[in-house]
Amino acid sequence: MPAASPTGPWAPAAPNATAAAAAANVSVPEVPLFHLFALLDEELHAAFPGLWVALIAVHGVIFLAGLVLNGLALYVFCCRTQAKTPSVVYTINLVVTDLLVGLSLPTRFAVFYGARGCLRCALPHVFGYFLNMHCSILFLTCICVDRYLAIVQPDGSRRWRQPACARAVCAFVWLAAGAVTLSVLGVRAGGGPCCRVFALTVLEFLLPLLVISVFTGRIVCALSRPGLLRQGRQRRVRAMQLLLTVLVIFLVCFTPFHARQVAVALWPEVPSHASLVAYHVAVTLSSLNSCMDPIVYCFVTSGFQATVRGLFRRRGAEREPHGSTVVGMQRSSRASGRKHIPGPGPGAFTQDLANGPEA
Repeated sequence: MPAASPTGPWAPAAPNATAAAAAANVSVPEVPLFHLFALLDEELHAAFPGLWVALIAVHGVIFLAGLVLNGLALYVFCCRTQAKTPSVVYTINLVVTDLLVGLSLPTRFAVFYGARGCLRCALPHVFGYFLNMHCSILFLTCICVDRYLAIVQPDGSRRWRQPACARAVCAFVWLAAGAVTLSVLGVRAGGGPCCRVFALTVLEFLLPLLVISVFTGRIVCALSRPGLLRQGRQRRVRAMQLLLTVLVIFLVCFTPFHARQVAVALWPEVPSHASLVAYHVAVTLSSLNSCMDPIVYCFVTSGFQATVRGLFRRRGAEREPHGSTVVGMQRSSRASGRKHIPGPGPGAFTQDLANGPEA
């Protein structure tokens, strides 16, 4: 199916069609932005087949890595973490979001190779991609705000930092992101700058980025205060590392996509091929978010890394041959007269899981 020549603030193809049509006094047909996004894979395959194959390979690696890392994180936070603090609630929702981003990639390829040109078939991965990207941004912001309140203002924020409040915020994020995504994808693209594009960029990118930047500066100032206890300083350092990691994720994964959208909206005369390549590269970078978020999980709770290491150690111990057990029994029988000092066993591992999440 040949790609149409869409116009509009988000359209990567034929950006000068609107000006040509205006000069010829020809009305430009307005189509929803969703139709434009559904044709982007076909346009890239037709214009740059080598780049299309390379991006398929990159997305395949992102899918596999994200599935393994986020699947492990979901198991740890849901099954191995007893205290469901607000940070854990936000993190679980972020993990689910990253898993859905990864699962949308096979759907995208299946639609391209099996149902090319079917707009209804393209709806799941187009809607799912933008929904999950918006949710990832908002949940990362929620995690940073919660860490800031817990570290810098623990007494004044105790009323709002409750699991029930966190679950309500998560429900609101899913509903709001879904409503905004549907409204934006349904916008009729007619060639002029779209106010919803700028509003979405401000509300779901610039504002969260500003909040995270301000809170990072506040935590840095809190670290400079003299007289902090060692434990309190360690918690503040971990919170600062979390916010800095989120800042890096924003700059690497989300900034190129939103910068490209605003650039095309302000300068519709951008060459179509450059805009098309920029869009697909930006989408690939934003999908990389599902592989970078597990770094954030290491700073959300103090016991996440210990839990993961404990899981792999237990599996490694179970795979040891029985001969090592016999040798261990012989050595223990020789040293039976010595005083037994218990080591880190399953009980200690369970205790570490119980005390893992921070307040």
